[in-house]
Amino acid sequence: DSLPAGTNAQARVKPIYEQVEILHRLFPELYTGQGFMPYAYRIPEGAEGLFAIPSWQKLAPTYGEAVERVLAKIAEQRPFHNWLEGGLDAGHLRQTEHTVAMWKRLTGTSDAAIFLIPAQFGLRYRDKSVQEARAAFTDNEFGLGAYEVGIMLLTHPERLQNYNDLWIDAPGDEFSFADGDFSLAPIFHFYDGKVKFHAYWYAHAHGYYGSASAFLPQYH
Repeated sequence: DSLPAGTNAQARVKPIYEQVEILHRLFPELYTGQGFMPYAYRIPEGAEGLFAIPSWQKLAPTYGEAVERVLAKIAEQRPFHNWLEGGLDAGHLRQTEHTVAMWKRLTGTSDAAIFLIPAQFGLRYRDKSVQEARAAFTDNEFGLGAYEVGIMLLTHPERLQNYNDLWIDAPGDEFSFADGDFSLAPIFHFYDGKVKFHAYWYAHAHGYYGSASAFLPQYH
């Protein structure tokens, strides 16, 4: 497959204070005055920069409901279509075991509302399937799910603005249309003037897609 002619995959990562201001405006309940945990003093190789990601538990009682809230905010921000609307319950959408385990390592016992994580929007795994990306993750790397990618699109709305921008796979999640076959992964793509949310087979590779991932912070 041919690669996009002009991708917006490397637009600048906003300073943390700008990201946090956006999140507080969109989700006022996140403002607790606690600060942020953890803070990465060194950006690992492969990451674009630091991204502010709220704990999904601060936004909703279930992961699927948190994703729905984030998608609803994207729909308020720009033209958007959710092909999976009404189908993001635990029987259809779940985080991968690896991503859950890495988030537990990252957050520890902290009750902070917002975490600062080194991450990348997908260019690192451009032209690779979700299956290939998961297999290539380094020891300190994990896939981002629809929730985290959605948050990153809210704080960086200049990403995914036209058809030629890099489309974003969410390898930190697994999706099933039916029968418990979780062989799909969510994707954010741009078509017909809109950002669209869907799920594709995890072994499908395309030059327009790239898997988003995050890294455990490094403190020295």
